[in-house]
Amino acid sequence: MKFLYLSFTGLLVAACSSGPHVLKTTFDERKVPAAPDYSSLESWAAHPDKKDAADSVPLKSGLKDEQATAAADVFFIYPTIFTGKPEGSYDWNADVRDPVMNRGIQTSTILNQASIFNGAGKVYAPLYRQAHYHAFMTTDRETAKRAFAIAYEDVRNAFMYYLANFNNGRPIIIASHSQGSLHAETLLKEFFDGKPLQSRLIAAYLVGRAIPKNSFSNIPVSEDPARPGVWASWCTFSTGYFPGNYESWYKGSLTTNPLTWNSGEARAAKGMNHGGVGFKYTFVPGLADARAMDGILWINKPYVTGRFWVRTKNWHRADMNLFWMNIRENSLLRTETYLKNQTASSR
Repeated sequence: MKFLYLSFTGLLVAACSSGPHVLKTTFDERKVPAAPDYSSLESWAAHPDKKDAADSVPLKSGLKDEQATAAADVFFIYPTIFTGKPEGSYDWNADVRDPVMNRGIQTSTILNQASIFNGAGKVYAPLYRQAHYHAFMTTDRETAKRAFAIAYEDVRNAFMYYLANFNNGRPIIIASHSQGSLHAETLLKEFFDGKPLQSRLIAAYLVGRAIPKNSFSNIPVSEDPARPGVWASWCTFSTGYFPGNYESWYKGSLTTNPLTWNSGEARAAKGMNHGGVGFKYTFVPGLADARAMDGILWINKPYVTGRFWVRTKNWHRADMNLFWMNIRENSLLRTETYLKNQTASSR
């Protein structure tokens, strides 16, 4: 099985696959894998009570995993890993019991993305029956809708189990990428937006998906790096490049600059980048600059040896790697502010 969504392990490698597989079937209820059992640690890609890639810190970063003493929780929803030709009985939704798939999840998104947040909180990331990548591309929208519904059903059930069994009233960070952000947006609307649980939201990092600015009625967008209770989102491309579906997909959506944590269009220089993660999960200072545009985030070529040869235009896979340390520091800052506000209000 090939996975198109690979970890950001080399800036000079654009892809390790010929492209996502095209499914030629329609949704069939008989070909839906069994639902996860979230009472079992085996149904969690990351969990504080098990050893997993979310416990890692980048080489040469000087950081350490702080989950044991963290005062907050992180609920992380990973992106689409299921992109290749299905090799088992299931096509539109992934089987959470597939060991090859689960290794790919650990070595890509859990290692490179979920680990960002092990400084601010205890990291929970459920395995879920993610929709195949082709669900985003197919013209059969009914099939796509049903595949995404199965995926969200798992995310919702995992979150409800987490609330009932693990959270214990602690503040929460929601973090996600790509397909994960599709489900995180729905989760926020159902459980947080204008609901009692919103009072426990530290921040929502909904990365790698175009999300309209007015998606939430009560949760504001990030314009202040320290303010808790906000949401942020960005989709990364090379400076001057507009993807082919820009007008229909990205234009008008929120773009947060992860170096300034506002939506202003001024370019933030690479000196504001406190470090990204590149080859072999290694910390790289000043990896990229950033400028928020209407619906997309522009970067110049990452500042690494050999950058002259980089031809990548779409930096989707590196949306979080490029700004790894800034995201980590921001999640810590918002958590600290949240906790201070709670202490002050309780006096």
